[in-house]
Formats: sequence, structure tokens, C-alpha cells
Amino acid sequence: MLMQRTLRLSSIISRLEKPATTLLPRVNTYRLPLPQSQTRTMSDLKTFNTKNAAQPVGPYSQAMIAGPHIFVSGQIPADASGKLVEGSIADKTKASCESVKAILEAAGSSIDRVIKTTVFLTSMGDFAEMNGVYEKYFAHKPSRSCVAVKELPKGVPVEIECIALSGSA
Repeated sequence: MLMQRTLRLSSIISRLEKPATTLLPRVNTYRLPLPQSQTRTMSDLKTFNTKNAAQPVGPYSQAMIAGPHIFVSGQIPADASGKLVEGSIADKTKASCESVKAILEAAGSSIDRVIKTTVFLTSMGDFAEMNGVYEKYFAHKPSRSCVAVKELPKGVPVEIECIALSGSA
């Protein structure tokens, strides 16, 4: 009896010493080859900047074009020269939306081709006023996330980023 327990215990210990992946059931995964037209490489990624919107204040681009998508970096309320816009949250939201619009148009797309936005606010108390301006620019109602953050670059109260389809409708 003692010998059986010792064998059982040594069997358990040897299983525990094996990598965890050997203890889990094996799952079959298959990778189908993609047609050549659907394969992507890093050379398919393009950085994009325009003089029609405030220049980046850090090591990033205004946008990245990846295949049929344009990823627009967060736009703070600043004019094309980089000067921060003064005024209400509505004025600042308008400036952020205008920057997004300028970048997309310069990239050969439009604000009507936006499929996802993210709005960052430093106060959810500004939500209704921001939303009133936002809905004028994004009347087609792309998917959206809106989050409150502790602070934003340069102390601004709003920042808007988006993903759009490239080309025109």
C-alpha cells in the first residue's frame, strides 16, 4: 500500500515538473495562407502629417495610414500654428474636430468615413456641451468611447482621436 502511494505521488510530482502546456489539453489551430493581396508588411504603414492641423508635440504622427484605415492621433484644441484655442468647451471641441477633419481631408478621406472615435474629457461635467458640438461633425454616428481622464497634454479639457476608412465615399 505504501509503495502504491509512493508511485502515485511520484507520478503527480513528475507531471507537475513538466511545462504547464503539457498539462493542458491540446487545441488544434490552423493558419490558412492569405492571398497575396491580403498580406501586409510594415512597408504598408505610412506616417502622415499636414500643415493644416497643429503639429505633434511629441514623437508621434498626426496619423498613420495602414491599408484601408487611417488612425488619427488625439487632437487637442489647437489651431494649425499650434496655439491653444481659448473659450468654452464647445469652442475647444470644435477646434479638436476641425483638426481631425483637416487631417482626414489632407489624407484623402473625410470625417464622414470615420468609423470609431475616442473622446477624452478632464471632466464629465463637460459631456453635454462637448456632445452638442460633436454630433454636428459626426452626424453619421460612428462608434465612440468617451472617458474621463485626470489630465490631458498642455492642460486642455478635451482631446479627440479616431479611426477612419481611407479614400472617399
